[in-house]
Amino acid sequence: MPSITLIVNGAEHKTECASGESLLSVLRHRLGLTGTKYGCGEGQCGACTVLLRGKATRSCLTPAESVAGEKLVTIEGLAANDHMHPLQQAFLDEEAFQCGYCTSGMIMSAYSVLLAHPHPSDEEIIQYMDGNVCRCGTYPRIMAAIRRAAQGAKKP
Repeated sequence: MPSITLIVNGAEHKTECASGESLLSVLRHRLGLTGTKYGCGEGQCGACTVLLRGKATRSCLTPAESVAGEKLVTIEGLAANDHMHPLQQAFLDEEAFQCGYCTSGMIMSAYSVLLAHPHPSDEEIIQYMDGNVCRCGTYPRIMAAIRRAAQGAKKP
């Protein structure tokens, strides 16, 4: 099995990777980063969202070898020094989740919104969040959390 190098959350990881193996599988099963969730396996639900080049990317559809050497950010990479990222805190403050399964993907998509638009309009939020599914239906609270993070953050 060939090996690849991934730069995840600022750390370089050399790992084995089967041909065609998804980035999601490598993150979860080879690197132990289980915050990124398997949802539908078809890129439709957003549970597996990570950041690649600052853009929300569905890791279940991304072959791991295609991002070798690229900088990736997972939900585990947002917190710093044992403190939640302001966006994570906003999701908590707004109670923007119930079961929590979609939350890491939601936060990563929301992070990409704030990278592109530090003070996004509702339309921009909806555009970037399109494709992230919350079975519990907490969309109004998710919107409120993103707005809260945008108000308090100069840059995400």
